[in-house]
Amino acid sequence: MAKLTFVGGIHPYDGKDLSKDRPIADVLPGNELVYPLSQHIGAPAKPIVAKGDRVLMGQKIAESGGFVSAPIYASVSGTVKTLEARRVVTGDQVMSIVVENDGQYEDVGFRPREDAKSLSREEIVDIIKEAGIVGMGGAGFPTHVKLSPKEPEKIDYVIANCAECEPYLTSDYRRMLEEPEKLVGGLRIALQLFPNATGILAVEDNKPDCVSLLRGLVKDDPKISVKALKTKYPQGGERQLIYATTGRRINSTMLPADVGCVVNNVDTIVAVYRAVMEGRPLIERIVTVTGDAVAVPQNFRVKIGTSYSQVLDAAGGFKSTPEKIICGGPMMGFGMFDLNVPTTKTSTALLALSKDEVSAMEPGPCINCGRCVEVCPGRVIPSRLADYAERFDEEAFLANYGMECCECGCCSFICPAKRPLTQQIKSMRKILLAKKKK
Repeated sequence: MAKLTFVGGIHPYDGKDLSKDRPIADVLPGNELVYPLSQHIGAPAKPIVAKGDRVLMGQKIAESGGFVSAPIYASVSGTVKTLEARRVVTGDQVMSIVVENDGQYEDVGFRPREDAKSLSREEIVDIIKEAGIVGMGGAGFPTHVKLSPKEPEKIDYVIANCAECEPYLTSDYRRMLEEPEKLVGGLRIALQLFPNATGILAVEDNKPDCVSLLRGLVKDDPKISVKALKTKYPQGGERQLIYATTGRRINSTMLPADVGCVVNNVDTIVAVYRAVMEGRPLIERIVTVTGDAVAVPQNFRVKIGTSYSQVLDAAGGFKSTPEKIICGGPMMGFGMFDLNVPTTKTSTALLALSKDEVSAMEPGPCINCGRCVEVCPGRVIPSRLADYAERFDEEAFLANYGMECCECGCCSFICPAKRPLTQQIKSMRKILLAKKKK
């Protein structure tokens, strides 16, 4: 029987053994928490507190700045210390709310409900919007927008992205093992929004324990199925996941809703469950701290706004001096130069490697081997697109479908000449997208 997958892809060392067997542990933050107002795609949130105000855990401290935006909530109780620009993980200075933690963790009083079946579509979407939930797989797209397509009756599938194909990351794996009821419950809530949809829990087959556990939970639910996908990177990419589970294709000009699909990752769906059933806004998330330079690789439940340095300390710090520190995974994450920056809604992992193999590479000339074409899930010719990008040939780049690149990194990984193909293509895409936006 053919396994559910897509054409292309690679099989890098996954590094998941470092942290996958360690249960989620709680991290208590330090004296100061920083809440950047831009933790999502779209307009920054607008502060609704002032210096000196006392706030409670779960209290809204910034409201949505528009339809494509999301509010922000305090994850501790304490006093607003200041509103000022603070450095974030990308190196940018972003206006932020700084709260001094009083260590009491006094909350606003969350109001759980026993059942969500009586809620209307509009009520559920409003709860999700007010909870400040965004895509927590890294994209940060406001979830209430994704769950509000123009024609909800045309949505056929709500897909829970449980693949977690990025090497080293194990936060979704632990979430599935430890809180599968919340994942399934969140998917059922999402299905209430779409009258004709069925749910899919899409899990890579290197997680047989999760597949078995989830199948047991939904065995009597005809609207939800569990699909085991072939373990391959980037199986969790939105386009690849939709094709593997439904056989439907999308390109760079389309949204999943255009082919009747809605996709959300594990942590996002659990956040939906907690907002609707527990009355809790998004104030924490699971973060993997891992890599061969970390003393005790672990998965942590982190209050948003906690410094990365504090999360690293909870993992025992470094056991050796890392040459490379990455926010996220090794394929699509980006390098960090400072750990004294806050975690946000989109923080997935902190990866510390003892060797920086990429920097040590010496790029050579293309040997026209075609390996980048074989592994490209976008079915383009990366070596050619990189040449066009290097020469700033925008017309040729567009003519050869350069915008179909999903920036997964497969071509750079497989290239025997060690050419930075993805980086060159990504740079050209940014230029073209910026021009289009202008």
